[in-house]
Amino acid sequence: MSMICRKTAEHYHWGDGCDGWHLVKSPNLSVIQERLPAGKAEVRHYHQKAEQFFFVLEGEATLEVNGEAITLTPQQGVHVPAGVAHQMKNLSQEDVVFLVTSTPPSHGDRVVADEAAD
Repeated sequence: MSMICRKTAEHYHWGDGCDGWHLVKSPNLSVIQERLPAGKAEVRHYHQKAEQFFFVLEGEATLEVNGEAITLTPQQGVHVPAGVAHQMKNLSQEDVVFLVTSTPPSHGDRVVADEAAD
C-alpha cells in the first residue's frame, strides 16, 4: 500500500476547464477529487450500474438529482443510486472541490440523460 494525495494522484481534465484526480482506481471502487470552476456544470446523466456519493470539500455546489436541486456546502454530501439522473453545477463565483465515490467505477457506464429520452 502507498499513500495517495492530489499531488501524486493520476490527474485528468474534463468538461470546460474542470479537473479530476483519481485517489482510488480499482475494479470495484473509484474515489475522485474534482474541481468545478465557477459557472461550470457537468452534463446531466445517469449510470446504469454505478451508484455514487458526492461530498463537497470546498465551495458551494448545486447537485440536481431527478429534477430536484440540492445545495451542498463543505462537509455535506448526497448519495445518487444507479439509474438516477443527476448533474453537478457550480452556480457560485468560487471553485467547488468535491469527492465523488463510485461503486462499481462509473467510467464507461454513463448515459447522457437527454440522449436516453430520444
